[in-house]
This record gives sequence, structure tokens and C-alpha cells, in this order.
Amino acid sequence: MVSGKTLVVTRGLTARIAAPLLLALAGCVGASAAPQGGAAVITPAAQLEQLFRDDARNGALLDPIGGLSRGQDVPADRLAMLFTDELLRRERAASAEALARLATIDRAALSPEQQISYDVFREMKEQERAFLLPENAALVEVRPFNHFYGLHVDYPSYASGEAGTPLTTVANYEHNLERNRAFARVLDNAVARFRKGMKSGVVETRLTVTNMLGQIDALLAQPVEQSPFYAPILAMPDEFSPADRDRLAKEYRRAIESEVYPAYRRLRGFLAQDYLPVARERVGLSEMKDGARLYRLLVRANTTLDLDPEQVHRLGLAEVARIQGEMDKVKVRMGFTGPLPAFFEHLRSDPKYHPETADDLRLGFEAAGRKVDALAPKFFRHLPKTPLLIQPYPAFREKYEAGGSYSEGSADGKRPGIFFFNTYDLPSRFLTGINTLYLHEGAPGHHFQISLAQENAALPDFQRFGGNTAYLEGWALYAETLGFEMGLYDDPWQHWGTLDDEMLRAMRLVVDTGLHTKGWSREQAIDYMLANSGMGRSDATAEVERYIANPAQALAYKIGALTIQRLRRKAEVELGARFDIRDFHDQVLGSGALPLPVLEAKIDRWIARTGI
Repeated sequence: MVSGKTLVVTRGLTARIAAPLLLALAGCVGASAAPQGGAAVITPAAQLEQLFRDDARNGALLDPIGGLSRGQDVPADRLAMLFTDELLRRERAASAEALARLATIDRAALSPEQQISYDVFREMKEQERAFLLPENAALVEVRPFNHFYGLHVDYPSYASGEAGTPLTTVANYEHNLERNRAFARVLDNAVARFRKGMKSGVVETRLTVTNMLGQIDALLAQPVEQSPFYAPILAMPDEFSPADRDRLAKEYRRAIESEVYPAYRRLRGFLAQDYLPVARERVGLSEMKDGARLYRLLVRANTTLDLDPEQVHRLGLAEVARIQGEMDKVKVRMGFTGPLPAFFEHLRSDPKYHPETADDLRLGFEAAGRKVDALAPKFFRHLPKTPLLIQPYPAFREKYEAGGSYSEGSADGKRPGIFFFNTYDLPSRFLTGINTLYLHEGAPGHHFQISLAQENAALPDFQRFGGNTAYLEGWALYAETLGFEMGLYDDPWQHWGTLDDEMLRAMRLVVDTGLHTKGWSREQAIDYMLANSGMGRSDATAEVERYIANPAQALAYKIGALTIQRLRRKAEVELGARFDIRDFHDQVLGSGALPLPVLEAKIDRWIARTGI
């Protein structure tokens, strides 16, 4: 799972500002030489490149969080525009303008790589336009965040310097301070959005609101000196003068005490006193006004495919049954001959399968990392330059997080990627899932895919830094399967762990659609997951509450992985001895995160070329 994503759950699915510069004034790269005495002829390739440059140049104006995540020193006034009607108007204009310009470009005249970029850009902008339509924005914009995603929990990582813009100069510190003050206004903007939803009858669930209150309480319980907003003061570079150090420390403290924390308290008071009483009791989107329509839109956005939720539900049931058959075999290797439900309970109750300390998990993940590092060149021609850190979640986040997630590093590799693991309620965690979780969140999963894309300066920004959930999470789940070829599942414990994780992704197809189209309750969904896997109750609860907060996102894992696995099998069959796993991975990873139909078309072209 990639952390810190936007409301529409595709990475980088945020609109860009309109008012693109005239091509003639922008100095198009790739225009052909002008005939003597005539005007320059602008080629389709040059038009496309200019459109992409305009989009990237202006993007930070409407996507300040995206700018921060890429290490840009974003001005505070851009951050303060979040959750405003003016921003929404600009987003709509930007989406319409970009699609209009794209439609004037002759796709057939582009190179194969440019055609891929054309197709990815079109998909991205069409998804933006869909969610920005007034009837859809009315369902999305009035729910600015919840307990699973939202700036109330994500922004502190940027403020701390842990993620986003490097804080290395006095000017960086001053700009960060200005952004923190602007963030207080952003929280007030979010309250105004929530109030609009109250008037229209489009509100979050009581469960989600209660969890958000817990998150805010955990953050406010931290003394100023332990707050992520104060963390930069504890890590000031040695070269800062004593006067600057003293001034910055006082100003950061004053901003936290007089602006940031009061804004959190206002948000908390509103949620507890005004919003919670009108929040939805039932958790499925089908119980929300126009929620069924929104769910289908989210299925399309997250999978990049036009799928019927009922079809997805049936696929999930079939996958659950298949994986149960594999589990029956592996439990015998682990010395257990009873039925699967009894083995699930055995796993939950026997202390040997659970970590005693956080170090038990950390050491296991580090050992997995060393094994993957040694084997990776046999599977990949290109390895990321960005380093990877392994560390637990901050205390104020861990209760509401999954077992692990990945936070991307910077494109220049100066800020490492981080694999976060969860140490909350250690008796509910499993030692059996260490290898598969590392392969997914770390290497060669999210860390490889995201870092290789970001490091590829030849790609347009939206391919380097953008993406869709089906590709991002589909790749990470596919990466788990490489553990068989790497020998990481020779141990039956770890073999069980990857089956249990695969079962989780199959159950998601059943549970997510059950919650949002079939009226399942939170308790019904938790019981289903406990009955069909060895998950602990804490993990099952966190998973279900995540699906409630983030509908359809969880479908993308299995849908994406099944697509990549199918494409690999197709390549192996058609290429025979010419198939090289390193070349296949190059093709999958070499163009950034692609919509699944675009990825399939690319692999088909590669097979045709290679098979000649």
C-alpha cells in the first residue's frame, strides 16, 4: 500500500491548472525547421511535449501536496487554496483545456513511447474530468478526508521534514513555517466542506468520524516538543547561526500553540459536536445518497477497467476457494492435520507465530531485504538508486494503519523511500508474513516500481510521479509472487504467510463489494475475514475499516496482479526460449505506472517484436 494518496485513490489523480501558454511563446522542443520565409511547422510530437510541459509547470499551482511529495518548496498560499471553491473551478477548467488540446494532436504520428504517454495522459485527464463533474464532485468534495487518508494525518509528515521538501536552509525552515500556518486555514476549509455535505445529506460514517477523533486526540496529546510540527527544530543543521536557531524555535512553537493546534481543536470540536450526530450509521456507499453511482465510478478509477461489482464479487469467491486449497497443503507441511478454521485459531493463539518485540519484526524485514538485494540482479536489469529505510509507524498513526505501507523517496535519491511496519498490538502480528510484506512494500514491490519511475527523467512528470492503483498495487502483489522463484518461501512458515496475504487480496474482492453493494455490516465483513484466513482481529478490523473509508481501492490489488500474471504467462508461452524475466520486468516497469489496457497493449507489442 502506498501511503499519502489523494482522495480519488489513484496516485497523482489531481487536476492541473488551465491557462496553458501559447505554443508559439513557449519555445516548443521538437518543432521542425521552418521553411525559408515561412512559419515553423509544429509537429504532433512537439505539441504533445509542450502540453506535458505546460501541465507539469503549472501542476503545483493546483496540487501543492503533490509538489511537496516531489520535494518542491511549495509556497504557503498554494497550500491555503486546498478545499476551496476557487480551486475546484480551476481544476475543472484545467481538465477541460487539457483534453481539448490533446484532441488536436495526431496520435498516429507519434512514436510508440509517445503514444503510451498520450494514452496515459488521456486516461488521467478523463478520470479527473469524471470526478470533477458537478454531480460527482458533490459526492467527493464534501468529504475532504477520513481516518484512512487525509491531510489531518498526512500533512504532519511533510511538516516534520520526514517527507517532502528537504529542510536544509534557513529559507526552507521559514517556508515550512509559513506552510504550517497556512495548513491551519486548510483545516478550517475542510470544516466548511464537511458542512456543505451536511446540508446536502452526503456525509461520512459514524465509524470514520469516531476514528478521526481518535487520530486528532493522539496528535494533540503530544507536547509541543514531541509534535511532528516541531521536529525540524530538533534537527536543525549545525551551520545555522545561534540567532536563527533561537528565532526559529520560538516561531515554530508559537505557530503550533497559537495556530496549528487550535485549528485541530476546532476541527475536533466540529466533528464531535456537529458532524458525528448526523453521520451515517450504516457503512456501505450504497447507503449514502447517490453512493451506488459513486461506487461504480470508483471501481473504474481504481482498476482502470469497466467492471461490474457483481462480477468482481464472484471472482473473489472463486479466488478464495482456490487459495484455500493451497492452504490445506501448506498447513500439513507445518505439522497440522486438522481443518483450516482450527489451524487459523492455532496460528492466532500460539505465541511462536507472533513477535514478542518490535525488533523481532524489524530484524525479520532487514533479513528479507538482504536476501532480495543479493538476488535482484537475476530478475531485474535496472535497480533503483534511491535507498530504502525500514522503520515502524509513528505512534500517533499506528492504531489506524495496516500492517505496512511505503512512502516514496525523492527523485534525486536524497530522501530515501521508507517501508513502514506496524508494531501496534504485537500479539496480533505474525512472523509468518515477514517476507511477503517486505516484497510488497519494499523491494521489489513499491520501492522498485516507484523509485525506477521517479528516477527516469525521460518520462513526462505524470508518468514519473503519477499512476493508478491497479498498476501500483498490482505490481506490488505480483512482486510477492517472485518470492517463490527467489526461494523466500521455501520455509513453510513464509509459504503460509504469502498464501495468507494472497487470501487477504482475494477476500478484498468479496468484502469491498459486499460492504458497498450488498449491505454487509462492519461485523459481517470482519467475521468473513476471520473465517477465511489466519488474520488477527486487529488486522481484520483495520482492513475492514479501511475499505469502509476508501471504497474500491482494495479491489485494485488482485485485479492488477492477475493482469500482470496473465501477461507474463502469455509472454512465456509465445516467446518460449526467447523469454527473459529481466526484459519482461523492464517492459512492465519502464514507462511508469500504466492503466491496465495500456500496459497490455505495450506487452503485446513487445511480444510481437521479440518473437520475430
